[in-house]
Amino acid sequence: MNIPDKAVNRLSLYHFILDDLREDEQYISSTKIAQLLNIDDSQVRKDIKYLDNSGKCRVGYDVKKLKSAIEKKLGFKEQRDAFIIGAGNLGSALAKYDSFSDYGLKILAMFDNDPKKIGTVINGKEVFDLTKIGNLSKRLNVNMAILTVPRETAKGTALYLAGAGIKYIWNFTPSVLDLPKDVKVWNENLIGSFLRFKNNDEV
Repeated sequence: MNIPDKAVNRLSLYHFILDDLREDEQYISSTKIAQLLNIDDSQVRKDIKYLDNSGKCRVGYDVKKLKSAIEKKLGFKEQRDAFIIGAGNLGSALAKYDSFSDYGLKILAMFDNDPKKIGTVINGKEVFDLTKIGNLSKRLNVNMAILTVPRETAKGTALYLAGAGIKYIWNFTPSVLDLPKDVKVWNENLIGSFLRFKNNDEV
């Protein structure tokens, strides 16, 4: 069963909530999850149906079973290796976010074109010259890149990545990328998220 993107996002938030519960909390209700996220509890129940996981009337969902069901359905254990492109503030912050590995994402290295950054190490990830990515992507069998470069270089860098064998780009730049059809792009719209929050739109 395919899960809509918005449902995937909500299920990941449910997992955050479950992860934060005390060890002695065995059950959680859809109402409690809904209240924490300011959404309708019927939406929570609808999302959980994607997991083939049922709760107990007036008791709620078994926390451990629900966590396990989310992890299995969303593929937490299926590891994906990736490179970060751009060793600036955002790229460095992502490199330092160790929790990625809990969800199946392993950052192997970083790339930049700034001589001052090349050769440095950020949280165990070495920063290589961008021109090395074609060779390293083939040698390490990595086809995913996280793009965090400035807007003015985003399109050119993305085209370069596509030519170097990258097939999946998680785009954190404020730029819409025009790439070959065999390259998939996920746009992380930070500005759009802020504007939704600013204008009090629903989650």
